[in-house]
Amino acid sequence: MSDLEQAIRERAYQLWMDGGAEHGHAERHWLEAQREILATSLGAVARVSTANSGKSKTKSAASRKKRRAA
Repeated sequence: MSDLEQAIRERAYQLWMDGGAEHGHAERHWLEAQREILATSLGAVARVSTANSGKSKTKSAASRKKRRAA
């Protein structure tokens, strides 16, 4: 089982327990947990990607300034 699936499983269980452990709502809990976990995972990827692209823009701007000055 993947770490992602395990995280979804654990979150779905938490949602089930928080909801009073009612049976018959497994799919709803699973989908809500999946949505939360994937949003968190993708948000982390986007933050890393944005941070990396900001660094490369700064380097590019600095190199352009050097070329203009020369």
